[in-house]
Amino acid sequence: MAPAGVVMGESVRATYVVETALPLEKAAEVLAGEQSTGTFVRVERETDDLRARFAAQVESVDEIPSDGATPLPGTIGEGTPRRARLTLRFPLDNFGPSLPNLLAAVAGNLFELKEFGALKLVDLDLPPAFSERYAGPRFGVAGTRALMGRPEGAMIGTIVKPSIGLSPDDLASLVGELAHAGVDFIKDDELQGNGRAAPLAERVRAVMPVLERHADRTGTKPMYAFNITDDIDRLEANHDLVVEAGGTCVMVVIPDVGLAGLEYLSRRTEVPIHGHRAGFGALSRSPQVGIGFRAWQQLARLSGADHLHTNGISNKFYETDAEVLDSIAAVRAPLLNLAPTVPVLSSGQWAGLAHATYAAVGTADLLVLAGGGIHGHPDGSAAGVESMRAAWDSAVRGGSAADALAASPALRRAVEMFGPLREPETLRQAAQIGLREPEPSGRGDA
Repeated sequence: MAPAGVVMGESVRATYVVETALPLEKAAEVLAGEQSTGTFVRVERETDDLRARFAAQVESVDEIPSDGATPLPGTIGEGTPRRARLTLRFPLDNFGPSLPNLLAAVAGNLFELKEFGALKLVDLDLPPAFSERYAGPRFGVAGTRALMGRPEGAMIGTIVKPSIGLSPDDLASLVGELAHAGVDFIKDDELQGNGRAAPLAERVRAVMPVLERHADRTGTKPMYAFNITDDIDRLEANHDLVVEAGGTCVMVVIPDVGLAGLEYLSRRTEVPIHGHRAGFGALSRSPQVGIGFRAWQQLARLSGADHLHTNGISNKFYETDAEVLDSIAAVRAPLLNLAPTVPVLSSGQWAGLAHATYAAVGTADLLVLAGGGIHGHPDGSAAGVESMRAAWDSAVRGGSAADALAASPALRRAVEMFGPLREPETLRQAAQIGLREPEPSGRGDA
C-alpha cells in the first residue's frame, strides 16, 4: 500500500497470478520494485520521496490453491511454493498513456524474475488518460451492422476454405454462392496474406465486382474482410487498395502486426478492422507465464480493433467453455467509454451451437464464424449458411432447438453431418465446472 500521507495520482492496476517459494508479501514487493524504481540494491538518489511517488505499490495479495505445475526454468527458493492473485498499482507518471511503455512496466522483465515459478498478467484496470490518447474502435458494433446491412440478429459469417490454394476466379465463384445464400460476412483465412498464388490485389479484383453486383440486385453488400497483414509500412497501402475497390472491411493478425501496428492502421482506416488473434496462444496458453485474454483484449480494443476473436464454445482449441464465455463477456464489458467491439466466435462453430451460445451469452451482437460448419455442410456452402441462419434466428426469437430442427431441413442435414445440437443446459453445467464436453467428429474449423 502507499505510505501514510502519500496521495497517489492516476495509476494502472495490474493483476497477476503468481507462484513463489518466497513469502507472498515479499515476492510481491520484489515484483513491484523490479517493475518501477527498483534494482537488487538501493542506490544513490533513490530517496524515500522518490520511491513514494514512483514505486509501484502492492495493493492486494490473496493466496489461492497451487496448480502443481512445474515451475519456470531458473526458479529459486526452497520450500513449498505458494500461489496467489496479487494486484499492483503503477503510477501513470512512470510511463504515461502509452501502450508500448505500459507493457514494459506491467509485462516486461517480470517474467524473467527468478523468484517466481509462475507469473501471468491476468487483468488490467486503466485510467481515462488512455482513452484520451487512443480512439479505440472507429466502427464497432453499430458501424459494422450498418455496413453489412444486418440491423439485428446474430451476424453470420464464414472463412474462405480451403484456407489457401483457391485461384482468384474460384474465390469469386465461392463468394457469389455465399452472398446469394445470405451470408453477412466473409473473411480471408489468417494464412492467406499476399502470397504469389492469390495476391491481395488479385483477390480484391476478383471479389469486389461479385459483391457489387449482389448489392445492385439486393441492396445489401456482404462484408468481406481482406487480410492485409504485412509490415507496418505496407498496411496503409493495402488498406487503400481495398477501400478504393469498394471494400468495407480489412483484417489484420494483431499479434503479428503488434498493437502499435494496429493503432497505426486504426488512425488511418475508413472501414472496420477485423482483429484476428492468431499467435495469441503463445502469450496465453500456459498457466505459468504470459498474458491472459482479459488483459490483452483491453489493449487490442484501445488500439482500434472493431472485431476481436474470442473463440467459441465446443471449440477445437485448448480453452474451456467457461474460459470462452469469460472472453466474450470481457470484450462486451464497457471500456473507458469506447465504442463496443464485436466479439467474434470462431473455431469449430456450426449451427447446432446457436441455442446454447445465445442462452449463455444473452446477446445477438456477435459475429459468428463457421468455416467447416458452413463449407462442410453435406448440401454445400449455401445450405450451411441457411442452417446457421435458421438456428440463430430461432435462438434469438426464444424458440427451442427442437422446434428449429423440425422447421429447417438444412439444420437437420447439418445435424446428420456434425452431431447432435448442443443443449443450453449442458453448456451451463460445463461452464460452471470449467469443463468442455467431447466434440462431435467431422466438424470444421474457423
